[in-house]
Amino acid sequence: MAAGLKTEVDFLKGVGPKRAQDLASLGIVTVEDLLSYYPFRYDDIKERDLTELADQEKVTLKGVVVAPAVVNRFGYKKSMLKFRMMQDHVVFNVSFFNQPYLKDKVILGEELAVYGKWDAKRKAMTGMKILGSGTDDDFAPIYHVNKSIKQKTLIDLIRQAFDLYKNQIEENLPRSLKEKYRLLDREKAMYAMHFPTDKEESHQAKRRIVFEEFFIFQMKLQSLKQVEKAAINGLAIQYDVKRLKSFIASLPFELTAAQKKVTNEICADLKSPLHMQRLLQGDVGSGKTVVAAIALYATMTAGFQGALMVPTEILAQQHMESLNQLFDPLEVSTALLTGSTKAKERRIILEQLANGEIDVVVGTHALIQEDVIFANLGLVITDEQHRFGVNQRRVLREKGLRPDVLFMTATPIPRTLAITAYGEMDVSIIDELPAGRIPIETRWVRPSQLDSVLDWSHQELKQGHQMYVICPLIEESETLDVKNATEVYEHLQAFYGQEYKVGMLHGKMKNQEKETIMTDFKENKMQILVSTTVIEVGVNVPNATVMLIIDAERFGLAQLHQLRGRVGRSAKASYCILVADPKNETGAARMKIMTETNNGFVLSEEDLKLRGPGEVFGFRQSGIPQFIAGDLVADANILEVARSEAQKVWQMKNWHVLPEYQGLVAAIKNQAETQFFD
Repeated sequence: MAAGLKTEVDFLKGVGPKRAQDLASLGIVTVEDLLSYYPFRYDDIKERDLTELADQEKVTLKGVVVAPAVVNRFGYKKSMLKFRMMQDHVVFNVSFFNQPYLKDKVILGEELAVYGKWDAKRKAMTGMKILGSGTDDDFAPIYHVNKSIKQKTLIDLIRQAFDLYKNQIEENLPRSLKEKYRLLDREKAMYAMHFPTDKEESHQAKRRIVFEEFFIFQMKLQSLKQVEKAAINGLAIQYDVKRLKSFIASLPFELTAAQKKVTNEICADLKSPLHMQRLLQGDVGSGKTVVAAIALYATMTAGFQGALMVPTEILAQQHMESLNQLFDPLEVSTALLTGSTKAKERRIILEQLANGEIDVVVGTHALIQEDVIFANLGLVITDEQHRFGVNQRRVLREKGLRPDVLFMTATPIPRTLAITAYGEMDVSIIDELPAGRIPIETRWVRPSQLDSVLDWSHQELKQGHQMYVICPLIEESETLDVKNATEVYEHLQAFYGQEYKVGMLHGKMKNQEKETIMTDFKENKMQILVSTTVIEVGVNVPNATVMLIIDAERFGLAQLHQLRGRVGRSAKASYCILVADPKNETGAARMKIMTETNNGFVLSEEDLKLRGPGEVFGFRQSGIPQFIAGDLVADANILEVARSEAQKVWQMKNWHVLPEYQGLVAAIKNQAETQFFD
């Protein structure tokens, strides 16, 4: 954008220090911010005829005032302004709540245009604003504002900014793309986003602005990918094919077709001199750990070290056990490094990592501390690190000489989020479960049916099976979490009596305590485990066949699916019971979809539609950019097109020196934190 658009808003008429501060609270500091502060909706204020109105429709009605305005006051600062209007001999009532000052605008015998909501049964209108005897625009923009900045103030400033700076709005899309998708010019689209003449113009403006926003973002991601892929940045891990094949043949089970496919993709990346940046998505229980073991083994045969980083100590221990079962200890030297590793043991591990005695290390965030130095790190695998955005992932790459990086997640990521949050990566998907797994049966019951569910659970426990009972985490209060879990724990103890042993696990316990309880549960020393969501990711107890989730409506679909995946890890029939009393249709829809599908990818797409991108993982996702105009759900098809076009541009040799692309190059540089073009 031209330098003029970077001018601060206090250069505009009517913007002093106080107003500049109020605008800054909306994120508006420069003229550019103001021009791209788009409305979130539009009101159609075209005058309408009484005969064509639908009930509860927002409309503008024009008529003559036939009864004087009266203000009735009730309660503190509460009032109702009432008057009557006539249109074509039909008289109707108009009322305004808490706007007594409008009385002066309602003059008996004069024509008036009122915007509001029509009530067909009462033949009356609840007014929102008085438009005078007519209005210039039929389509009014509505913005997110605050107490200090009113809609009219904002609109006046936007008009003023357009008058002064519209000639400095530069085109940033190549002509060929604009013609291909019939996109408006940039200046026209930005103006029409604020002041469209009708619905069609508003639609075309939004199409253009959303495409531009997604396209420039995808261009930056593709640029990052090119930098990552540069041969100068990578390692060629020439693994021993014969030894690797022999290792795969020694596994106690046959790999699924999907596991074979992703293993081939990862091995090709390892051997390539280009730097690997791959995301491995696999639904709960699809066998990602085995794929990770194969990749680590391949790395080891080439004389490199491998590291596997996971979010929790329990999971780190479990991965360690799994790898030790798969690896021959005479062939592969492994170590476990977590926050609770004793100082003496830690010193030995650090020494062995630095001199190359350890081939594979498994650990938590302890692995990326400064004093952890590797002799020859070739591959870093992180599990369930979807909490990291593009920038945080860079920390890992700085260990060793640009090791290859593989990210694994069992949280199926909707395609649009994968394209944005992980767009600089290649993606592999394991989309089938190992043979012999029986799909988990999911049921939804109301809280009043809990005891009948517990009665039913006897039949599973009598067969020697085990049961998880999950209580929700209440973020505001760990004390409440413990209280909730304790109440459920006591209820179950009373219900089952001496027949079965009930244990409890919650976030306030010390790590040693948690590990003891999990070990007891794994070894079937206790049959029922009451827990907050600390067991959510990766814990493997094949004998557990019942997952009972209390207050299930408090969890997101992705989280519920993760929890459900803790059972069904053997050839035994397994069940997930959701105890929920959702307070709205969205909550009920989420419970219903859980009972209808076991496919995590289907669920993740539904979760995205129901709850929006920011909440899909149960917390604000740092890796997802905040778009101004684009919506990852509503505009998913535009995102796909933008990504495809960005890939095509990057495949063109020296595209960034072509005259047609200079506006695009300037736009990317304007938004980028780093220099993408040399």
